[in-house]
Amino acid sequence: MESSRVAVVVEGLIEEFSISEDRALSLKEVISRFRLARHRKTVRALDDISFEIAPEESVGLIGANGSGKSTLLRCIAGILPPTRGNVLVAGSVSSLIELGAGFHSELTGRENVLLAGALFGLTRAQLDEKFDAIVDFAEVREEIDQPIRSYSSGMYVRLGFSLAVHVEPSIFLIDEVLAVGDENFQRKCIRRIAEMNELGVTIIFVSHDLGLIRKVCRRCILLHEGRLAEDGEPEPVIKTYLQLID
Repeated sequence: MESSRVAVVVEGLIEEFSISEDRALSLKEVISRFRLARHRKTVRALDDISFEIAPEESVGLIGANGSGKSTLLRCIAGILPPTRGNVLVAGSVSSLIELGAGFHSELTGRENVLLAGALFGLTRAQLDEKFDAIVDFAEVREEIDQPIRSYSSGMYVRLGFSLAVHVEPSIFLIDEVLAVGDENFQRKCIRRIAEMNELGVTIIFVSHDLGLIRKVCRRCILLHEGRLAEDGEPEPVIKTYLQLID
């Protein structure tokens, strides 16, 4: 993969999960491993997905609940290893996939920023330099030294988003979590995402908000029942999606 041409390559991606079909079991049945093994089935969440994303593209992932959008994003982020196929990523990845992911509830906002920032690969000097900008963008200056468990869901999102955009990634992955924030903060996030994209950051965005997809993305990928149904400019892909769910 030539990083100058391609930011993300997904080749024949299959992602499967093993789930239990059991009813409520008695203690005797639970103890029996053989009994449990007979009542598991494999579910294919992603079925032979292939596409490429070029550097600086802004791509929206859409589809009904259960279509595989979040699973695909987790595969690109490296959270889930492919069952089969390949996911290749060129560059540093920052992701905002799960509310509060990576934050420790007993640590303060300040301590979480320093810890998570270090996990993103920033040095203490870089974190000190960016810290005020992270806190001010998140609008949590007064709460930054309180335990993160006392934060509202909106504060979680604001701090998580602010940290994710200030680590200067080359690829930024966003799941539905922005829906938790208030309208003013959503607008600020959209402006920041657009600025990042103009500076060359590749954006991959999952949302049920089609208006937001139209604002943020220049390309759209539609997933349907775990398969890639359509890939192209947002309007025709969104039209196909609306026909599928009508």
